[in-house]
This record gives sequence, C-alpha cells and structure tokens, in this order.
Amino acid sequence: ENSRYYQWEYEHPAFTNFAWNPSMAMDGHITGHYLSALSLAYASCHDAVVRGKLKERLDYMVAVMKDCQDVFVKDRNGLKGYIGGNPDNEIWKSLYSGDYRIYNQRGNWVPLYCAHKTLAGLRDAFIYGGNADAKILFKNMCDWTIELVHLFTSDIMEMQILQWEPGAINEVLADAYVIFGDNKYMKAAQKYSHQIMIENMIGDTNNDFLDVKHTNECTAKFEGFARIAEIDGDDRYRKSSQRYWNDVVKRRASAIGGVGVNSYFTNQGRNSKYIEECDGPESCTSYNMLKLTERLFSRLRNPAYSEYYEKTLLNHILSAIDPETGGYAYYTSLRPQSYRIYSTPNEAMWCCVGTGMENPSKFGEFIYTLAQDTLFVNLFIASELSDSHYALRQETDFPYGNKSVITVTKGGNYSIAVRHPSWVTGKYNITVNGKAPKNFYPERIKRGETMYISCGKSWKAGDVIEVYYPMSLGIDPCPGSSYISFSFGPMVLAAITSSNQQGHELYEELPNEYAGEGQRDNSLASKMKKLSLAQ
Repeated sequence: ENSRYYQWEYEHPAFTNFAWNPSMAMDGHITGHYLSALSLAYASCHDAVVRGKLKERLDYMVAVMKDCQDVFVKDRNGLKGYIGGNPDNEIWKSLYSGDYRIYNQRGNWVPLYCAHKTLAGLRDAFIYGGNADAKILFKNMCDWTIELVHLFTSDIMEMQILQWEPGAINEVLADAYVIFGDNKYMKAAQKYSHQIMIENMIGDTNNDFLDVKHTNECTAKFEGFARIAEIDGDDRYRKSSQRYWNDVVKRRASAIGGVGVNSYFTNQGRNSKYIEECDGPESCTSYNMLKLTERLFSRLRNPAYSEYYEKTLLNHILSAIDPETGGYAYYTSLRPQSYRIYSTPNEAMWCCVGTGMENPSKFGEFIYTLAQDTLFVNLFIASELSDSHYALRQETDFPYGNKSVITVTKGGNYSIAVRHPSWVTGKYNITVNGKAPKNFYPERIKRGETMYISCGKSWKAGDVIEVYYPMSLGIDPCPGSSYISFSFGPMVLAAITSSNQQGHELYEELPNEYAGEGQRDNSLASKMKKLSLAQ
C-alpha cells in the first residue's frame, strides 16, 4: 500500500476501443506518442513556465517507465529491457524462444507497432527533452528489440514477423546506431526492414503494387527505409523510398494530400472511392508521409516535396484537430456533406490520437530548412527563425493575402532560397531591399511549375525580402475519376452545409461527432447517414 503504484490500474483505467479488446489490444501505444509530444513541445516552447511544466511531466513519465523496465532487469526469458502496456507478455517470451505462433495469433494487436511508439518516445525524450535516463532506457529497449528476434532467420522475419504492422521500428534502430555508434543497431534496422516491400516497390513496373495495401503500415516502413539510406547510402533503400513517395503522391494522393480509404490504398484508377466512401484518408498516414517527405527533401531539395508538404499540412494535418475541444480525427471524409468524428479524453484513444498529440509542435518544422550553406524558405507561414548563425522573421497573412515580408535579423554569408509555388496564378515577384535578385529571371518562370529562387549569399541585419505570390480560384481533378475539388492557392475549399449551433438555420445534429469507447466510433461509415451524391 506504500507503493505509488498501489491500485494504479483502477486510478488509470485502460480504454476499451484500442486497448483491453480481444480483437485490437494496442495497450501502451499512446504512451510513446505522449512522451514524444511532451519532448517536441518542450523543445519548441519559448514560455519558461510552460517549458517547466512540460519538463516536469516528461521527467515523471521517464521515471515511471524506468520503474517498469527495472522490473525485468534480471529476466532471462525475453523481457529484459522491455517497456510496454501489451496485456500478454507471452507474445514476447515465445518470440524470444523462437516460436512465433502466439505472435501471429495476436497479430491484430500490432505489438511491434506499439513497441516502436515507446522506442520513439524514449529517443525523443533524450534528443529533444534532454533526459539522460531516457537515453539509457532507449538503449536497453533497443537491445531488447534485437534479442527478441535473435533466433529468427531473414526468411522468418519476412514471412512471419514483419507481416504484421511493425511501425517504423527500423527507423529508431537506425537512430540508435547514430546515437551509440554500435553497428549492431544498423544490422538490426536492416533485419527489421521488410525486404519484399523494397524489392516489389523498385520493380513495380505496372504501378499496382500498393493497391489495397495498408497506407500507414507501408508509409512507416518506407520512412524507415529512407532513414537507413540517409545514414549508410544504401541504394536499394533510397530507390524504394523515393519511388514509394512518387507513386503515392503522383498517383494516389487526394486533393488534401491524404491517401487511402478506410486505411487502405485504392485500386489504381479507383480514386473515385475518395468521394463515394465515408472513411477517407487517416491522419497517421499523412503524419508519416510528411516525415518521409522531409527525409527525401534533405537529400534532393526538390521543391515538389515542399509543395506536397504544404498541401498536406494545411489541408489535412491542421484540419484533423477540433478547434473547439482539441480532439483528433481518425478519418477525414471527402464525401460531400460529411463531417469529422473527433476523439474525446479517456474514451476515444485510437492511433491517430497519438500522432495528433505530436503534430502541433511540428507545425513549424518545415517552414525553413538548411542544406549546406543554403537556407530554404519552404512555406509561407508567419514565423521567426533564430540560432547562432541564422535569424530572420517572416510576416504574412497567408493564405488570406498574397505577400510575405522576410526580414533578416542576423547577418552572415549564407544563401537564402525562396520557393516559387506551382499554384501561383498571377505575376510572381521577389525583391531584395526593393530590387530584383541578380539571378531572378521572371520570364523563365512557367505557370504551374515550382522552383526555388536564389536571393543572394551575403546578408546584413535589416535586409528585407518581399515575395508576391498571387493566387486565385482553381479546379483540381481527382485522378482516375470525374470528380473535382475547388481550391484557392494551396487551400482546398469546402462548403458549409450545416451548423452545430442550436437555433442556426443550418443546425444539424451530427451523430457521434464526438466519439465514445466503441471500437468503430472513429468510423463515419458506421455512424453517419449517407446522403445522395446527387443532392
């Protein structure tokens, strides 16, 4: 009774939709997301009081997780180093002994996916949160991850272990290699990489390999492949992740950047299902697609990556958060006269709630990027950037206006490159202290194309870059269908057909707008009345 964990399970009950459920017991998956969210928020926050509260909570989480890991410190049956909420540890014990039957029976629980979230949370608590204990816990759990499958050949990994959604567990193991410098972690990252996905993606001449595959599972795997390629330059990992991005973005992405219907890619040429079905793109997939996009941009600096990032951030990631309650949407329906279902605290705790927690601290992550001596201005979002070498301030009311004013607040010798978006419909113009940059040739800019404009290589505090990017109403076809969407610049437009304000002439009660504990409460297909597409 003196333990701080006395009757813990009664004071902290599990949630029945994605936990303690025979068909999907993902217990513990939120813990890692929450730790990452705390770490990212701590790193990005500038308010001393709020930072202190975030750090206090982060350190408390790590301390509790240390107690969990310490329980197994003398274990010799496959649990040493493990931290997690999975309700059946026989999964791990049997894998450690070389038996994957129980693991396969529990495949819908996606145990490795949940383990990945914990690993990523501990990594972030060390990297972004500065918690030294998290580094030790992370290393111990990485070692557990390696020992867990030490008896399995590559064939068993391919056909049995990695057939169930493993998240980006290969990514965190590659990160462990960078942090600790031990090659065993890179070997483990490769062992946890689904090679059949790599080979089939590279050889997909018919562009149909991804048809009907799980969007988030695939995206997390390829994000991990891209991370490995960043570190060791493996050409197969590089080619497959790049080809995956091209296939998804150029052939399968919706107008809002999200992909998939009911969590699966549509068959090639059947993108009309985005409109016909209720459960559209899930936000977890877009979260991972943006991570993959960042990795590819860091190597190739292709403005097409920035275009996709902008579209998905503004139209999907931002819209997946309820501005009134802070709840998170799982699916974003694109069917006309549909709506979003948002999570509620302590009841609806699905996977997109976890990624949703991380998103707000990442909103500013890709506004600016640095490659060698070039500072790229990727997004037109009011913001300030400052470190020991670079500092600037961007002022804009985008997307309501068509101008950004970028003021250099710290001088130095470095290049600044500003994006010309493909959605510009008028005369794009850019000036530095009122004059055109030396290498700016407006006549070479073609409507519908994107590129970066070099603005100069030497700066002093007070220099001003002004960017004009006129935009107008546009029509975007849904690939493989007869449907279209309307946009203004990069923003997809929507018509208001109802109101949740009682007394309003458009008032309409939306069934299950705020989800409960039901496992399918996140699904509009099971909760919403479909209206005719002809109305």
